[in-house]
Amino acid sequence: MPNLNSKATVMFLGTGTSEGIPRVTCLTADPPTCPVCTDAMRPGSKNRRRNTGIVIQREQDDGPPVNILIDAGKFFYQAAIEWFPKHAIRSLNAVILTHAHADSAGGLDDLRDWTNMMRFARGDEHAALLARGRDARIPIYLRREDLNIVSKTAYYLVDRTQMTSGGTVAILDFQTINDEPFDVVGTNVVPLEVPHGPDYSCNGYRIGDMAYISDASQVPDEILEKIADVDTLVIDALRTQRTHGSHLTMEQAVEYAQIIRPRRTFLTDAAHGIDHYAMNAQLRDPRVNGGLDIQYAYDGMSIEIDVD
Repeated sequence: MPNLNSKATVMFLGTGTSEGIPRVTCLTADPPTCPVCTDAMRPGSKNRRRNTGIVIQREQDDGPPVNILIDAGKFFYQAAIEWFPKHAIRSLNAVILTHAHADSAGGLDDLRDWTNMMRFARGDEHAALLARGRDARIPIYLRREDLNIVSKTAYYLVDRTQMTSGGTVAILDFQTINDEPFDVVGTNVVPLEVPHGPDYSCNGYRIGDMAYISDASQVPDEILEKIADVDTLVIDALRTQRTHGSHLTMEQAVEYAQIIRPRRTFLTDAAHGIDHYAMNAQLRDPRVNGGLDIQYAYDGMSIEIDVD
């Protein structure tokens, strides 16, 4: 087991909805009517948002950092080529899925870049990759019901005998989880099952003093009890005012933050009705935030949490 630092860096790989921001139809509208999607095309805009996901990076005393990815959605590849080099993320030790929708699992095939590197390395190159924490397989932690879905949508990743044309695919080691805490490369992870619509559920996770709930339509009382003492809350906040069957609104997310009262709250999974700059200015108003530090996160943002 690696000797890990008690603190971890959390990098927001994506903070947007399943369709991402900007939306193509907004960009092609004549005349343009969506200021958020228009601004998202500006270099460096914090309104540019890909599918929700984070990377948790923990330093260790005697080796390279341990990197744990939560969710690999449809835009994982685009997010990785932008943010991994900037944040020196050179390996992936494990992936945890919140659920099996495409915005969380649609990028699993792109993990081949990491597994192929080990598969084809030889000699000194192979030894050097091992020393940097690379493995030919990447463990994927997910619920049994999500594995059943991935077995249909990406069948060749679950059963590599179904692979065709002699190509290469990601070599993944699917590990099913239940509602009990589990260990991921020396990091304790606590599942937080929440409703994601009237007839579906999704996992959030507690890691150290952070609760991460990226897709939820409600946070049940039993989950609130599990995260009552967190320092950092990351929570779904799709849009304002108008309710959504599968997601929390900003107002609902703020209400949960006021119940939990963490030191800081980061809102995620924002649709194109959320202007990052204007909404964060509004959230700085004590009449809105109730005296709490609440803000929308943005793609590429990094924060530090305590894990142990």
